[in-house]
Amino acid sequence: MAPATASPPSPETPARPQPRNPTDLFWSFTWLALQGFGGVLAVVQRELVEKKRWMTNEEFVEDWAVAQIMPGPNVVNLSIMIGDRYFGLLGAFAALAGMLTFPLMLVLALAVVYAQFSAQPAVAGALRGMGAVAAGLIAGVGIKLFVSIRNHPLGRPLCLAITALTIIAMALLRWPLFWILPVIGGAACLLTWRKLAP
Repeated sequence: MAPATASPPSPETPARPQPRNPTDLFWSFTWLALQGFGGVLAVVQRELVEKKRWMTNEEFVEDWAVAQIMPGPNVVNLSIMIGDRYFGLLGAFAALAGMLTFPLMLVLALAVVYAQFSAQPAVAGALRGMGAVAAGLIAGVGIKLFVSIRNHPLGRPLCLAITALTIIAMALLRWPLFWILPVIGGAACLLTWRKLAP
């Protein structure tokens, strides 16, 4: 009897795009980091989900949640997770280097320039204007990511309630993130676990 062989992938389900090598990761995260003026979240979601299609919107939401509860900058945590997923430790270092190398050099150069011109009212006004753009970027990404809850095990009404509680805790009650994550995030995790448990 001939040994069974794996069937080739069907043409209807093409393989998901992924980084070609650690160098591809490095340059992809460098480009991503250099676009992140005023709010990296919008750029990360657009690049990784919509353009490169390395992950789905649902996967991005899950990975971003994990990156957010880990210590350190969210997007740096996410880059390490994605790099490790594709190329192990080498990929994690390549993605991390991409996130930090050129942006660090640029920030140092801008800090020198800012020190020279920060006293001018026009410069201060321009920077305040960028704050409004950053808020708009974050709100836009929030709306995009909210679409991913349509398949969430808790259902849309309960997800909306958890979202509302989080906004109230942040904006009105001014809870620190240190309390929001374990209290509201922990409750959401527990409810989802109970829903998925056999």
